[in-house]
Amino acid sequence: MAEPADRTHWQTLKALAPWLWPPGEPELRVRVVLAIGLLVLSKVANVLVPLAYGRAVDALTPKDGALIVLPVALVLGYGLLRLSASAFAELRSAVFAKVQARAARRIALSVFVHLHALSMRYHMDRQTGGLSRVLERGTRGITFVLNFLLFNIIPTIVEIFFVAGILWAMFDLTFSLVTLGAVGLYIGFTLLFTNWRLRFRREMNATDQDANTKAIDSLLNYETVKYFNNEAHEARRYDESLGRYETAYVRSETTLNMLNAGQAIIIAVALTAVMLLAGQGVQAGTMTVGDFVLVNTYLIQLYMPLNILGFAYREIKQGLTDTEAMFDLLRERQEVPDDPDAKPLAAGPGALVFDDVRFGYRPDRVILKGISFAVPPGRTLAIVGPTGAGKSTISRLLFRFYDATGGRILVDGQDVRHVTQESLRAVIGVVPQDTVLFNDTIGYNIAYGRPGATEAEIERAARLAQVHEFVVRLPEGYRTRVGERGLKLSGGEKQRVAIARTILKDPRILILDEATSALDTRTEQDIQQALREVSANRTTLVIAHRLSTVVEADEIIVLQEGQIAERGSHAVLLAAEGLYAEMWRRQSEAVAMAEAAAAAQAAADLDQPRQPRLAERNTD
Repeated sequence: MAEPADRTHWQTLKALAPWLWPPGEPELRVRVVLAIGLLVLSKVANVLVPLAYGRAVDALTPKDGALIVLPVALVLGYGLLRLSASAFAELRSAVFAKVQARAARRIALSVFVHLHALSMRYHMDRQTGGLSRVLERGTRGITFVLNFLLFNIIPTIVEIFFVAGILWAMFDLTFSLVTLGAVGLYIGFTLLFTNWRLRFRREMNATDQDANTKAIDSLLNYETVKYFNNEAHEARRYDESLGRYETAYVRSETTLNMLNAGQAIIIAVALTAVMLLAGQGVQAGTMTVGDFVLVNTYLIQLYMPLNILGFAYREIKQGLTDTEAMFDLLRERQEVPDDPDAKPLAAGPGALVFDDVRFGYRPDRVILKGISFAVPPGRTLAIVGPTGAGKSTISRLLFRFYDATGGRILVDGQDVRHVTQESLRAVIGVVPQDTVLFNDTIGYNIAYGRPGATEAEIERAARLAQVHEFVVRLPEGYRTRVGERGLKLSGGEKQRVAIARTILKDPRILILDEATSALDTRTEQDIQQALREVSANRTTLVIAHRLSTVVEADEIIVLQEGQIAERGSHAVLLAAEGLYAEMWRRQSEAVAMAEAAAAAQAAADLDQPRQPRLAERNTD
């Protein structure tokens, strides 16, 4: 991912500001004002600490052999000021914590919701591991920016000028000029050097993101890695990414050490110069020992914030970069937005019409070339055809993952482009070919069809999907976790959970996209009855490769190269002796050959002489 340009940092701060002053949240606004007040009190107390310390030293310095009287009030005042500075700073952090956490939470939620609103094309082009890192870093970046910029950098700069003014008023302009000159040199060196080394930090982030993406992608495809025995290949790819990260990390850390050394030299030289000036003042009688201590205390007190300034600047710059990357996600254009005047889909029986629908993923890759069909309410239409003919594209267009480039799609007489996507998808249930489950329990995955469903409703859906008996045999029943992407379940078990999930949704229109493709023949026959019960009184679209699953459809259309080549019932299409009949013949022959091979193998197993058991072979 390309890093946002520096010129966007001010824009990022402007974009972040409204989240810290949220409308309709008086409590958070009060917290912001209170935090600023506590910050001011903390800095005032911090600036007064050296004054109390210097006067206490003067009071304790022997004068003309006089007895020393302990300045109790000054010592107590010194302690009270130090305590106040720390207490006000901690209170400020505690008061502002909720504002900071709420802002990070709401921004992250906005990005998350926006990502779900983006098109399927966007998510197919992007890598999940990279997106997760953008969200993670962006949320952390907000915390760094708020902590260091609002409560570290800006207050420290104000404190520096305040101290310079005190030194000028109490002693001489030279003290102020040396102090401000050192701070200016420090800040200038830090900015220039940090900007120079930022490329190494960016390279480190890019290689870290690449390594993380490869790791997640490999682990999500665990089974595929095992199928092809490519563990060594995956480890090599991951190690190459880690190697690039190692090189970038070493460069970043080395240049960081150089930056820290330069900053330390500037501070040491400035501190030495000011102490020489103060020493000369004491020797000349224009300054007291307490003044010498006061100057030293002020500079040491400034040293820590100045030391943090370099680190804070780096973190703020990186935090702004990471935050801007997250805000960039919010600026991604929604490819399939709702019309400004879109209304919820009106209630209806579920009539479905495709009217001369055309679509291509790219201008040079046209998939559908004028598809027209109608499915009356409660009827079943099956779509079959060779791989790549556009069968699954039809379901994606109906669900509005994409918009048709020509023609129109009507649900109960309403163009799907003119109704809200939420209301459209609420009436459509899909059992996809590639079932993906959440890494949670079986009960949760079924209930995902209608969050908030009762246990009885979940169990009823599981029974209809022929999965209940399997679930109750498990030690933890419906509380059994299915693993990452449902890895702990077989393909057929995952498919039946997906069917139960769709049953629970109770949709007006049902799409079965190769819904029994992962099931064996016997299981498929068992579940077809359940699917017939589920599809009863629902408009059903069956997308299938296995023709045995569509013989009972009211109408079958055969797609070829993005066009309808044939249409009719199963019997009509067989009688036509066309493409469908040829597909049916080939599949029937393949099934017959598979059954014959299985029968032959079973017979061979029965005829094979039984091998003696180990105990029988060792009788002598």
